[in-house]
Amino acid sequence: MTIGLIVATRRGCGSFAEGFRRKQVVTKISAQDHLPGTTAAVQQNVAKGARDIRVDFFRGMALIFIFLDHIPDNNMNWITIRNFGFSDATEIFVFISGYSAAKAYSRYLERDGILFATARILKRCWQLYVTQLLLFLAFTAQVAYTAAHFSNPMFSEEMNIVNFLNEPHVTILQALLLRFRPANMDILPLYIVLLGGFPLILWGLARLRWMVLLLSAVLYLAAGALHWNLSTWPDGVWLFNPFTWQFLFVLGAACGLSRGEFPWLVRLQSFIAPLAVLYLSASCFIAMGWRFPLLQRWVPDLLEALIYPIDKTNLDVLRLLHFFALAFLVRWLIPANSRLLTWRPLHPVEICGQHSLEIFSISIFLSFLAHLWLVEVNDSLGSQLSVSLIGFSVMAGFAYYLHWYHQAERKSQASRAGAASLPSGGTP
Repeated sequence: MTIGLIVATRRGCGSFAEGFRRKQVVTKISAQDHLPGTTAAVQQNVAKGARDIRVDFFRGMALIFIFLDHIPDNNMNWITIRNFGFSDATEIFVFISGYSAAKAYSRYLERDGILFATARILKRCWQLYVTQLLLFLAFTAQVAYTAAHFSNPMFSEEMNIVNFLNEPHVTILQALLLRFRPANMDILPLYIVLLGGFPLILWGLARLRWMVLLLSAVLYLAAGALHWNLSTWPDGVWLFNPFTWQFLFVLGAACGLSRGEFPWLVRLQSFIAPLAVLYLSASCFIAMGWRFPLLQRWVPDLLEALIYPIDKTNLDVLRLLHFFALAFLVRWLIPANSRLLTWRPLHPVEICGQHSLEIFSISIFLSFLAHLWLVEVNDSLGSQLSVSLIGFSVMAGFAYYLHWYHQAERKSQASRAGAASLPSGGTP
């Protein structure tokens, strides 16, 4: 039922965002044509102006991290970046979404003008909104059935659907307003809001880039200091404050619109790289101290007073700095023509990144099924490894199916277009 629901909404809902998946480039190359092969092939794509395939690779990696992090009491999530620093996969998603949205929609702005570009963006917002509602209904039904079948109300409480069971009519109305959502379903509402304001951001970045970045930074600082946020029902605020997370989104969009390779970064990389390594090392030590009290004792009290709490809701500046330090080193150590990108065992990660909406959606259901298995059947270390590997295998298999379908659909369209161009009753 879950896979059928996702496939049924494929055409209407696209990917996690139109630009969040698509390989829009100066020379238009489809994402699905970027199959890992040889380094020479990657270099050829780069030479033609193809969009950096690292985007799909790291987006796919973020999807895997999100799946593992959404399984409570799963030791396999030790491989995710949230255990070794201040930021996690959310920062990766938001930055890449801004970067890719700018790549995707800037061509409409340049070619067709702001009105058409706005129409395209708002159309995507509507498609994502419908996706969010369908996910809400399916996931809520999955959790409610499980809680009733196993007579275990813990599932309803953990997944935050108790209010739905008590007041379904009010809860559905609040879900329509994006003010209520179960656990693990906060990313899409954030992206819907950010994309809704993107037409103005895109227009501004194309003309007054530094002014837009300055205004975005001011909003980020003001929202954090004054605690501006959107409310949720029945009480509380958004887990990801759109007034602060917009800054990372706008920075990603600015990078997506940039021409060239940031020569100032190249000139300063010998200075920035050691600072980035030092910051990542210190944040890793502090983060490990959260799990191991023996290490926590080595963190000075004054430093703890200065850095805590490291607020995820408002995108604490320490999280922001951690993400950019990590992104800088990744960009430096893994160039676009890196052999890592052509290594066959990592191909499933890239394929998952090319179909982010579908894979994110199915990961929501898979993570709950894995949690159910660990609670009701077996929670051994071997079982944790098994549900993690099975979940990733299902995600990768579904991504390959979508990849095959898109390839077949394009061939069919090309065949029909070729047939239509032939003279009536004739042959070439």
